[in-house]
Amino acid sequence: MTGADDGDGSDAEAADHAASGKEPLVEGSGTQRQPQHDEGFQGRGLSDEERRRLVLQRQPSKEMDLDDLLPQIGEFGRYQKILLWFVCLPACIPCGFCAFNQLFMADTPAHWCRNLELEGLLPNMSQEHRRMLSIPKDGLNGTYSSCERYSVDWRSLLKDTSPYELEPNSSWTTEPCQDGWEYDTSEIKSSIVIDFDLVCNRDIYPTIGLAALNTGGPVGVYLFGVINDRFGRRQSFFLCLAILIAGSICTAAAPEFWSWSVSRIIVGLTIPAIYQIPFIISLELVGPNYRSFVTVMTCLFYTLGLILLAGVTYLVRNWVSLALATSLPFLFYFIYWWFLPESPRWLLAKGRLEEALKVLETLARVNQQELPDSFKQKLKQRMMLHRTQSEERRLKEGPSVFALCKTPNMRLKTALITLNWFANNMVYVGLSYYGPALGNNEYLSFLLSSLVEIPSYLACWVVMDWWGRRWPLSICMILSGISCIVTVLLPEESVTATLVLYLFSKSAISASFLIIYPFAGELYPTQMRGVGIGASGYIAGLGLILIPFITYLGRENLVLPLVIMGSISVVGGVTALRLPETLHHSLPQTVEEGEEFGKDWSMADCIQCIPKRPTAKGSYDDLSDAAESVELPSLPAPLKLPGPPGREESPRTPLNRSFDTAVRRSLSIRGSRGSRSLLVRQASTMETPIDSTGFKMTYWF
Repeated sequence: MTGADDGDGSDAEAADHAASGKEPLVEGSGTQRQPQHDEGFQGRGLSDEERRRLVLQRQPSKEMDLDDLLPQIGEFGRYQKILLWFVCLPACIPCGFCAFNQLFMADTPAHWCRNLELEGLLPNMSQEHRRMLSIPKDGLNGTYSSCERYSVDWRSLLKDTSPYELEPNSSWTTEPCQDGWEYDTSEIKSSIVIDFDLVCNRDIYPTIGLAALNTGGPVGVYLFGVINDRFGRRQSFFLCLAILIAGSICTAAAPEFWSWSVSRIIVGLTIPAIYQIPFIISLELVGPNYRSFVTVMTCLFYTLGLILLAGVTYLVRNWVSLALATSLPFLFYFIYWWFLPESPRWLLAKGRLEEALKVLETLARVNQQELPDSFKQKLKQRMMLHRTQSEERRLKEGPSVFALCKTPNMRLKTALITLNWFANNMVYVGLSYYGPALGNNEYLSFLLSSLVEIPSYLACWVVMDWWGRRWPLSICMILSGISCIVTVLLPEESVTATLVLYLFSKSAISASFLIIYPFAGELYPTQMRGVGIGASGYIAGLGLILIPFITYLGRENLVLPLVIMGSISVVGGVTALRLPETLHHSLPQTVEEGEEFGKDWSMADCIQCIPKRPTAKGSYDDLSDAAESVELPSLPAPLKLPGPPGREESPRTPLNRSFDTAVRRSLSIRGSRGSRSLLVRQASTMETPIDSTGFKMTYWF
C-alpha cells in the first residue's frame, strides 16, 4: 500500500478508536503506540457517533475538491472530449438562435396607406400607379410618405379625367391612413409588422417585443438558478429546453401582437440560461487547466449559432416558419437525457455520494484510468464531517451582497465592475441588434457581425496571458467606442465605411466581453464571488431592456444609436483602468482580503501595461508559478493537531501523519501544474465558492 492509503486508513482507525471510548493513540519512539489521556473527551457523556465526529473535526481538514482528483483520472480525457464536442458545445447553439431570430421576424418593409375607395374605382390599376396617385411625397428625399395619404373625392376627380392622365397636386389635403397599409413584399415577404400592421403610430411595437424578450432574461436567470441548485444541472437544462421550445411554438401560433409578446417573454426566460447550464456542466467536469479552453470554445459555438442563424433566416423568409425552424430541431436534444451526466460536484454537495462516485467511476473508466480507493474512503469520511459542520453553518448568517458596499475599496471595485459589465452587455447586444440595419443586405451584415467575433476570441485568449485583464479590457472598450462615435463624421451615403467601422467595433466589444467575466471573478473575494458576480450580472441584464429603445432611435438618425453605445463603451473602458490588475496576483478569499486587494492602486501601477509578478505573498491562494513550485522537504516537521485548551501541543498521532500525507500529495499534484499556462489556471479556476456542505461549486451566474 502507498503512504496515502496508510494515511487514510489511519484516519478511520483513530476515529474508530476514539468512538469506542478508548484513549487516543500516540505514536512512540518505536512501532508501539501508547495511549494518552485526553481531557477533551473526559466526562462529556458523548455517544460513540459523537466522539467519532469530534475526532474528525479536530483533524486539520483540507477542503474537499475534485480539482485534486481530476489530474489523476483525466482532466480532459476521452470522456470529457466526447461530452464536450457532442453534447455540451452543441447545446450552446439554441441561445443564439432564439435570442436574435426575432430581429428577422420583425422586419419592416416599405409601406404606404391603403385606399379602398381608389381600389374599388380602379380595380385593374397596378399597385405602383395607385400609390403614385394617392400618396404624397416627403420633402427633399422624394420618397413616398408611409403614414399619410391624399384626402380628396376620387370619384369626382376621375369622372372627368382619365386616371392615367391625372397628376397629384401638392395642394391637396392629406390625412392619416384610414384603411390600413399596403406593403412592398418583393424582399420582405412575411413579418409580424405585415401581419399585425406595426407601422406608423405602432412602429415602436417591435421594439417593445425586443424589450419583452430581454425582460424575461433576469427573471429566468434567477428562476433557473434556484432550480439548478435544488434539482441539479441536468434536470434544469431539459426544463429550460422544454420552455424554450414551448415559447417558440406559442410565438408561431400568436394571432396578434400582445400574445406574441407574452410568448417572447416565455422564450426570454431561457436566455441566457439555456447557454449557461451546459457551460457549467463542462466546467465542472474538466480539470482546472482546461477551463479557459472550454470557455473560449463555448463562446465559439455560441457564435457558430449566430452564423447558422444568418443562413437559416436567408432561406426561411416566413416569420412563422422561422420561429419553428429555429426551435423545433432542438427537440433532438432530448436524446441527451440518456447521455448528459449530472454534475458530480452538485451530487456531492447534496450528499448523494453513490451517484457522484458512479459518475466519477464512469469518467475514469472511459479515460482508461482508475478511481483511487483512498479517495472514496476519504470522501465518505469528509461527507460525514461536512454534514455535521453544515448544520452549524446554517445557523450562522453568511455575508450578504451589502457586504460588498460596506468598505470604500470594495465599494469602488463593485461599482466599477458593475459599470463595465453593464457597458459590455449593452454595447455587445446593442450592436448585435443593430447589425441588420447597416449595409445594403441585412443577412450579409448579420453574418459579418457574427464572423468578426471569432478572431477576437482567439486573440483575446492569447493576449490575456501577457497583458493581463485590465489593459486589454480597457483598450478593447475604448477602441470599440471610438469606432462607433467616428461614424457620425461620415456622410450619409458612406454605407460601406459605416459597416466597416461597425464590424471593427463589434469585434473589439466581443473581446472585452470575454475578459469581463474572469476579471470580475478574480476581483471579488471567494467569500462573496458568487453573490458579487450574480449581482453585477443581474444589473447588467436589466440594462438590456433599454437597448431596443436606443436602437429604435436609428429610424430617424442611422448613426445616433452608434454614438450612444460608443460613448457608453468609452466611459466603461476609461473607468476600467482604475481596477487593480489580477494577473500573477493571489486572489482574495475573505471580504477583508478583498478590501485590501488593490488598495495600494497608483497611477504608476496603472500605466504599467504589462503587469509584473509581485514579490510579496499574502494569505491568498497564490496562482503564480513560484507559488506552485513547493518542494516537499520545505514542509514543517510534524503538523500539530490542535487539542483542548491548556495543552501546548499535540503529539504526533496517526491523524497528524495521515494529514501530512494528504497535504504532501496535494502539493505534489499542484506542483505538477506549474508548467501549465497561467492564463488557463487563473482565468478559469480562481477560487470557487464553498457550498453549504463544504464542497467547491461553480457558481450558477
